[in-house]
Amino acid sequence: MESPRVIAGVARIVRDVAIAEELAQDALVAALERWPRDGVPDNPGAWLMATAKHRAIDLVRRRERYARKLAEVGRDLEATPYHVDEPADPDDIDDDLLRLVFTACHPVLSAESRIALTLRLLGGLTTAEIARAFLVPETTVAQRIVRAKRTLAAKGVAFEVPYGPERDARLGSVLEVIYLIFNEGYAATAGDDLLRPALCEDALRLARVLAELMPKEPEVHGLASLLEFQASRSAARTGPNGEPVLLGDQNRTRWNRLLIARGVTALGRADAVATGAPGPYALQAAIAACHAHAHRYEDTDWARIVALYGLLAARSPSPVVELNRAVAVSMAKGPGPALEIVDRLAGEPALRGYHLLPSVRADLLARLGRTAEARAEFERAASLARNERERELLRARAQDCR
Repeated sequence: MESPRVIAGVARIVRDVAIAEELAQDALVAALERWPRDGVPDNPGAWLMATAKHRAIDLVRRRERYARKLAEVGRDLEATPYHVDEPADPDDIDDDLLRLVFTACHPVLSAESRIALTLRLLGGLTTAEIARAFLVPETTVAQRIVRAKRTLAAKGVAFEVPYGPERDARLGSVLEVIYLIFNEGYAATAGDDLLRPALCEDALRLARVLAELMPKEPEVHGLASLLEFQASRSAARTGPNGEPVLLGDQNRTRWNRLLIARGVTALGRADAVATGAPGPYALQAAIAACHAHAHRYEDTDWARIVALYGLLAARSPSPVVELNRAVAVSMAKGPGPALEIVDRLAGEPALRGYHLLPSVRADLLARLGRTAEARAEFERAASLARNERERELLRARAQDCR
């Protein structure tokens, strides 16, 4: 939980993301060695941060190329408590995690590498989890992360705040990073739990801070709105034993009305500052708003959701968007037309191994009364799912088809 913050804090000192990650790991190892003997400190996060920063100072001292900076930087770092805020420019990003996001999203890296590196450093995601988010092989993601670290070091990229056009150029990658971190927390790729709440909280906090920092960017507010709406359902998405609860079966009285209100406000801000057609995040937020405004599943305005997915597919086409559109079409027009859309997606390389494709197809087949085919598709979806909770749900649905 503390690792991303420690990495971000240390990166400001050593100006090297890869070295900052190593020093953060050293601090965690030191904690494993000392805490069982001395006891866990009152503020574990502060202890880890201080330990990592002291090791960073030692590293700076050992390197001759930092000798000229040592007298000033070393004394300041040792004398200044880790928690004291530094003076900030009014336009500065006064948050180490966001600084690290913008640094990792430097234009010297490819868009894919920027996102993969930031997810690894800030989201704490494994290579496998990032690969799932990208729908690409694990080896591809591992290579991207290694190359990204090497490139940042080779180019001497500073751990600094971008301004003006440079910040705008990196914004798209930053938004996607926050979005994917939240998604991994909202529906964990692997493991025994469906949710990883800490990831959702970190992503939501980053989105809120970014929205305050960049109030004239509609897509920043669109993303914040989307995450508020999605987070509002968290308490209702799992049962007493952690099992997934499908949207149609959720107890909507457990939806967080405060977060829904925040989502409505953020979506209003996105509309207010938009100068053209809504962007992908604002469109997704509008779809989420349709669900939030429906007091019962039966009250959902599926026709509007289908229309919004059509706009989203035109603005940001992808097989996953099309799959989601098929689900909405099934609710608005029936499973038959939706199955035609899903069958057209069967040959999409990006969806090969994506468990939600056979899962959606199975649901449509079951509603059409083709239970034997539905059972086979649910079983195939279960074999592809890597989250144990999702796997159990899909197996149960396959059994229901019997």
